[in-house]
Amino acid sequence: MLKKSFDSFRFAINGLKTVWREEHNFRIEVIVAVLVGIIIFYFDFSFVESAFCIIAMTLVLSAEIINTVVEDMCDRIEPNEDPVIGKIKDTAGAFVLVSVIGAIVVGILVFYNHFF
Repeated sequence: MLKKSFDSFRFAINGLKTVWREEHNFRIEVIVAVLVGIIIFYFDFSFVESAFCIIAMTLVLSAEIINTVVEDMCDRIEPNEDPVIGKIKDTAGAFVLVSVIGAIVVGILVFYNHFF
């Protein structure tokens, strides 16, 4: 049972490596998340402010991973141009966009409280 858990963890790490290597937007989002993490630590954000920022960052990164899964699966299922596949991929991209907009709003609210 421990080996199965270890293997699952290893597969998940491999997935993160793949997304990092193949997805430019994911790398940008990770860099932004690291910068926000540094700001949270440096400016001593409250526990609640930190939690909101971390949840927002996690949502954006998770959405990007899901978007990558959906796009790769769609490309595998139908490599040619298809309107339904296009709709699915656009909708997955919209999920990322909505999560990014939400993270920006959280960032504005939390950062405004500290800097203005």
